[in-house]
Amino acid sequence: MLLTDYKWFKAEPLAVGNPELIVRRLGLQDYAPIWNCMRYLSESPKENRCDEMWLLSHKPIFTQGQAGNKEHLLNTGDIPVMQIDRGGQVTYHGPGQLVGYVLIDVRRRKMGVRALVDVLEKAMLGVLSYYGIEAQTRPKAPGIYVKNAKIGALGLRIKNGLSYHGLSLNVDMDLTPFSQINPCGFENLAVTQIVDHVKGIELPMQDVSRVLSNKLLTELGYNEYYNLSAE
Repeated sequence: MLLTDYKWFKAEPLAVGNPELIVRRLGLQDYAPIWNCMRYLSESPKENRCDEMWLLSHKPIFTQGQAGNKEHLLNTGDIPVMQIDRGGQVTYHGPGQLVGYVLIDVRRRKMGVRALVDVLEKAMLGVLSYYGIEAQTRPKAPGIYVKNAKIGALGLRIKNGLSYHGLSLNVDMDLTPFSQINPCGFENLAVTQIVDHVKGIELPMQDVSRVLSNKLLTELGYNEYYNLSAE
């Protein structure tokens, strides 16, 4: 796939010295080509390459992290399972879920993994607050929760000082596949989505994508990009 074929823009840094950052909107994608692109970039580092943020949704797939245990795959049915190289256990990706991948040179930014996790969690909390939803993080259970139900997940990989993978936020999707696994390795974990907590609000994925990109940009030290949904 050619990433330049999709809509993208270059973010404006808030502080002098922040590395250039490109935001790409990639629409609905198969998982494998996106994963392969991320791995290629991390395995082929180039000096002064821009950091990137990719916003997209995936066609239905279960992904199993490096430490994934097969016992958490309960009844996957016709949905494919892919063993991948992020941290964490098994999760589900599908249409109506917003995915944000962060390809960041953490070495150049002098940013630790915990700091990047904080960026992802704060951005998801910011999106939910924008829609009037009160949410929380949990100690020792990365992700975002509304009451006792998980609404946002994250998983990262660092290679050659570069991060890839990122976050997923449930917007307006079929949640049934989550019942076919132990999400993130937790038995009987309830899963929820934004549409279940708002009334009278339309949720075009393009608009939620704009909100998430703005929150991520702010947390990473860039100006918001208000006109993304108009492009």
